[in-house]
Amino acid sequence: MDQAQTANAAAGPHAAAPVRIGVDGYNLAMPRGTGVATYGRVLTEALAAMGHPVDMLYGLNIPSRIPDLLREVSFFDSLDSDESSKGRRSRIGMWSPVRDAVGGLRAVEAVPIPITGRVVAEGFQARMPRFSRILNVEGLWDRAMRHFKLWGRFMRVRIPDPPAVMHWTYPLPVLLEGARNIYTLHDLVPLRLPYTTLDDKRFYLRLIRGCLRWGDGVCTVSEASKRDIMDLFGTPAARVTNTYQSATPAAMPVDDAGLGEWLAGVMGLQRDNYFLYFGALEPKKNVGRLLEAYLASRVASPLVIVGGRAWRSEGELRLLHQGGTGAAGVRQFDYMPRSWLTALVRGARAVTFPSLYEGFGLPVLEAMQLGTPVLTSTESSLPEVAGDAGLLVNPYDVGAITSALRRLEDDAGLRARMSAAGLVQAGVFAMPHYQSRLQVLYASALARPSA
Repeated sequence: MDQAQTANAAAGPHAAAPVRIGVDGYNLAMPRGTGVATYGRVLTEALAAMGHPVDMLYGLNIPSRIPDLLREVSFFDSLDSDESSKGRRSRIGMWSPVRDAVGGLRAVEAVPIPITGRVVAEGFQARMPRFSRILNVEGLWDRAMRHFKLWGRFMRVRIPDPPAVMHWTYPLPVLLEGARNIYTLHDLVPLRLPYTTLDDKRFYLRLIRGCLRWGDGVCTVSEASKRDIMDLFGTPAARVTNTYQSATPAAMPVDDAGLGEWLAGVMGLQRDNYFLYFGALEPKKNVGRLLEAYLASRVASPLVIVGGRAWRSEGELRLLHQGGTGAAGVRQFDYMPRSWLTALVRGARAVTFPSLYEGFGLPVLEAMQLGTPVLTSTESSLPEVAGDAGLLVNPYDVGAITSALRRLEDDAGLRARMSAAGLVQAGVFAMPHYQSRLQVLYASALARPSA
């Protein structure tokens, strides 16, 4: 039995012969990543372990008619740019609207990016997905958005020897010719909590309808999100597959025995003696109420916040700098390498994630995988992910969050029980279960007549 057959045999009752799967690099190209980038990376890990060759399709601003070496150089140069994934205009933004208007009915051609080792890329290993091929369409995402606004149709892309399935990790107005196109709709937050996002709601509504109309399948990551898709768009249950998702924590910079010393030396923190929030600093994450509750609780353990500033983050963090001084006991970091973040999660007294709305809630799973207690929300998907292992609160109730922080501060027995229960609950989302759900998704898409 060869490696691919072995991988599929291990995947369970839904295993099938390997087929080529495409995955987009829309979020994976971003230097600091997102939750969707983590989703994409873990997806490629799952597919590769199942024996499926993976084609990665990027939309970086790399001209197609340049030598192979320069194309490889430009790929890694673009990955290290803050404008790598979205909004990068340069020369393409000046003339592509005219080209899109003239050639809007033709498919655009992807070109391969050779990965030969000529570029020293060890620093990118933690960010790179698993892949068999990497392809690119110059400025694809900007072009596709303009194309959809102009023509009301998804832009078509053509690549040589296309994969059997193209799995778009985000609702993008793109179709890959010769493949079954599947779109992941993580959540419908722009429609359910419109005041928490900057999305153009009219455009977003059209985009989701396009995914449902032209896609060969739609998947999501929780039963809560599946219900939202069905309720808001009248989509039959059979048309939406909940695959949930999995997670693979990065290796810590030290082993567990040395974690306390590392935290003290590098971060100035005492192991098991701080609360941790990590994620975007935006309205739906509810960091403002978390800060208010933490300050009201007067617990001794510090609160560590790790997350990049996003829209309206100044409002969420207003309590941090009132009176020109930092809030007592609160420490904030804009960004942290994945290995450091894993160490912070492992060493925390508890992870605090009282979000207003989540499609899945990856920080909850990542904390449970490491045996760290979790304080999270009663809303959307979060009760599904946390199960009976989390301490759930009404995220709009500052008093409830305050009381939960005090319980976690004072009750070592509660923390021990939550740690053990979290490890069990995390098993629900283990990689073999995720792979089995993916196999069902792809088999269903391949069995249906092409959209």
